[in-house]
Amino acid sequence: MEKQQRVKDIKLIPIGNSKGVRIPKALILKYGLNDSLVLEETGRGLLIRRKEDSRLSWEETYKAMSDEKEAWDDFDTTLLDGLDDEDCEY
Repeated sequence: MEKQQRVKDIKLIPIGNSKGVRIPKALILKYGLNDSLVLEETGRGLLIRRKEDSRLSWEETYKAMSDEKEAWDDFDTTLLDGLDDEDCEY
């Protein structure tokens, strides 16, 4: 079985007034990288990793809401509190 190469020499390339690195397509696919990455300074150097999306999908949001078991018993009371009858200037 062939051992995977875990160290790769790369060069900084000019990008406008900055410099960047090229990440091989195989690594992009292997690690699921997309347009947004995180660059982190560590004690051993720089770490480039995938940015985790912390937002929930709609399905996950609905599931999380249903898991909360919130009591909506007073919702109708809130709707009928009479505030909409007041003459309010906004």
